[in-house]
Amino acid sequence: MTPNAERALDALGDPTRRLVFTRLRGRARSVGAIAAGMDVSRPAVSQHLKVLKAAGLVVVRAEGTRRHYAVDTRGIEALRSWLDGFWDEALVAFKTAAEREAARERKPR
Repeated sequence: MTPNAERALDALGDPTRRLVFTRLRGRARSVGAIAAGMDVSRPAVSQHLKVLKAAGLVVVRAEGTRRHYAVDTRGIEALRSWLDGFWDEALVAFKTAAEREAARERKPR
C-alpha cells in the first residue's frame, strides 16, 4: 500500500472525519459551514480537517481571515489507484478461472 493511500484510509477511518470529508463534496466550505448542524464543535472540525489535510485528502485556501477547505483530488486519485489494484487482481483471477473452466469443457470425456 502506498503511504498516501494508507494515510487516507486511516484518516477516513473515523466516522466524524468521514462526515466532514463528505460535506466538502462538490464545493469548498469554511469550517463554520462544515460544522453547521454537526454534533461537534468548530475547533473539533478544525482538528478533523487538519488530519484530512495531513492525509492529502483536503486542501485549504485562505480568503482574508477565512479559510476554505476543499477535497484534494490528488488524495482521491491515490486511494483510487490503490483500490484499482484490487480490481485488477480480481479480473486476472476471474480470467484465469474462466480459461481453466473453458479448457476443462473442451477436453473429450
